[in-house]
Amino acid sequence: MRPRLQFTSTNKFKKMRSEAFKKMVAQAPENRLFRFSLGQALFDENSPAEAAEHLEFCCDQKEDWMMPRILLGKAYLQLGKKEEAREILQAALQLAIEQNHEGPEAEVRALLEDTESRT
Repeated sequence: MRPRLQFTSTNKFKKMRSEAFKKMVAQAPENRLFRFSLGQALFDENSPAEAAEHLEFCCDQKEDWMMPRILLGKAYLQLGKKEEAREILQAALQLAIEQNHEGPEAEVRALLEDTESRT
C-alpha cells in the first residue's frame, strides 16, 4: 500500500515562508533582498502593516527598485493610507516607464485609477 501524500495548506505554507525570511532578516537585517522577500511574504499573508516596514526599508535603500514600491503602494491601500499609496505608486509608475516594464506599468496605472475613483 502506497503512503498518502499530505499537502500543506496554503496558509500554513505562507506562514512558513514568512517565518523563514524572518530568520534570515534577523541574521542579516541590512540585506534588502531578504527584507523584500519578507515584505512580500507578509503582504501575501494579508499583513500589510508588517509588510510595509520591510518594503519601506527596501525603497529607502534602492531608489530605482520598482517592485517594493508597487507592493508598498498596495499595502498602503489596504491600510487606508490613500495619499501615501498614491505617492509611492506614482514613483513606481515613473520607474516602470523608465525601465520599460509594460506589465508593471499597466498594473500601477490601474491601481492609480482605482485610487482616484475612490477619492
